Amino acid sequence: MTSFLAFAKLCQNVEAVSGSLEKIDLVAAFLAGLEEAELSVACSYVMGTLFPPSLNLVMGVGSSILYEALAKACGCPAGQISEMLRATGDPGLVAAGIVEKRRPIGFAAFQRTEPLSIKDVYERFVAIARASGKRSQDAKVKNLQFLFSQAGSLEARYIARLAIEDMRIGIGEGGVRDAVALAFSESGADAEGVERAYNLTNDMGLVAVAARRGTLAKLSVMINHPIKMMLASLGESISSALGEIGTAAIEWKYDGARVQIHKEGDRVAIFSRRMENVTASLPEIVLAARQIKAKSAILDGEAVAIGKDGRPVAFQEILKRFRRKYNVEKLAAQIPLRLFLFDLIYLDGKSVTHLPLSERRALLEKIATQNPANPSLLADQVLSDSVEAAEEIYRQALNAGHEGLILKNPASVYAPGKRGKNWLKIKPVMETLDLVVIGAKWGEGRRASFLGSYRLGCRDTATGNLLDMGFVATGITDEALAELTDMFRELILLEKGMEVEIKPAVIFEVAYEEIQRSPNYSSGYALRFPRMVAVRDDKSLEEADSLERVVSLYKGQRGRSNSV
Repeated sequence: MTSFLAFAKLCQNVEAVSGSLEKIDLVAAFLAGLEEAELSVACSYVMGTLFPPSLNLVMGVGSSILYEALAKACGCPAGQISEMLRATGDPGLVAAGIVEKRRPIGFAAFQRTEPLSIKDVYERFVAIARASGKRSQDAKVKNLQFLFSQAGSLEARYIARLAIEDMRIGIGEGGVRDAVALAFSESGADAEGVERAYNLTNDMGLVAVAARRGTLAKLSVMINHPIKMMLASLGESISSALGEIGTAAIEWKYDGARVQIHKEGDRVAIFSRRMENVTASLPEIVLAARQIKAKSAILDGEAVAIGKDGRPVAFQEILKRFRRKYNVEKLAAQIPLRLFLFDLIYLDGKSVTHLPLSERRALLEKIATQNPANPSLLADQVLSDSVEAAEEIYRQALNAGHEGLILKNPASVYAPGKRGKNWLKIKPVMETLDLVVIGAKWGEGRRASFLGSYRLGCRDTATGNLLDMGFVATGITDEALAELTDMFRELILLEKGMEVEIKPAVIFEVAYEEIQRSPNYSSGYALRFPRMVAVRDDKSLEEADSLERVVSLYKGQRGRSNSV
């Protein structure tokens, strides 16, 4: 049985080296020496995940639970934890520091007896994830409290990071893939085979065990094991997309949320694009999926929220449905969803990912035939190489309030997690906004000394105030972060924990996918997927975009309904 300390030392060593090959060598050597049960856990741990999506377990540990457990285990005041967090920006280093100064506690049951093992920590994490009901927070705290009371400083560092699923050791999915291939190369494993198996199962622990046994080639798509969804690249234009594909399968790009549906008899499981199990939140999608004429199937589609006028409503309304845990039926009546299926991944015990789209579509049409109970079960598709025909379908999609088109290569296989030229999306180009930086947040880990995300505001021309529209954190390189931090350091007005208020003086040009209504910000609006394009040194505060322009752009988005 391998100690958790050995795993913590591995993480410390991986974190300390900069070269990716060195990191892979360290992880491979460690994995090669583990028992099978430990191997399946350790692979996920290195990647910063605790459970594969197929287990439907979520830790549900935030900073308040983590720090309460630390305080109780080590007898330290909450203020000390806050001070250390401000100094380090890293919950792992905070936990290590607190445990190192741990004062004796009076619970004999918590006194350290023998070293924590990888299995011990995993079992506690499972207990935390399974805690539910009114006293679930207490149960989570007690299990973490036990772990911190038994842990040494280095162990605590990585227990804390694992609890919030943020390892910060600089090795991700690709590195673990290569490490698994290297660790079990004598059994015939290679990076290509590991990647294929992982794409089809989304469970690196399962893949690693198969690699060790020499059975990688036997792994395939499985019911209730969600896989990454195939993705589309952005096409330059309809004509250029058809020039690349030729005759294309043309579909609307629905303004909804992607869903992957696993059906086995009458049992249905629904997974989001992030592979979260959202079945309980989407009862009408479950009912629709039960109409599929197959013993077992995995289907790819879109859930679209429909307004009273029959048009799609804003994306955040769909998110309300996906996040709802209580009073689901009430919200379902307010924000009904319709299912549009457009692909088939698995049918009656066999993967069909290797079949061309044209064959997958033919199979889908057989099992998802439209009927009065489900008039919209199957997404429309037109085969054409005509620019004029595609442009007409594009106009229809936009007029109906959807995002645009997807043009697909009828000969393409289903490639989980891949974004290539076989699926091309055509969408209107959104305008950018010039917004004022009014605040920021300090980063964490290696970015702890930088301001990592920036709060943006638009002008209220009536009052002269700047109204909050949320944060932007993407589109900024590490080099740019250092320059921006130096620039804003002199503009900091007030510091509250990890957040700072900044004197309005700098304008960011920001791109985005969509403007959304949001009660969380003083402007009443937020940007979906904002990305910084440039610092507009050439613009004064008076030239920043106004709330009126934000509202105008919002109203002009695809002419869709904003009612529920």
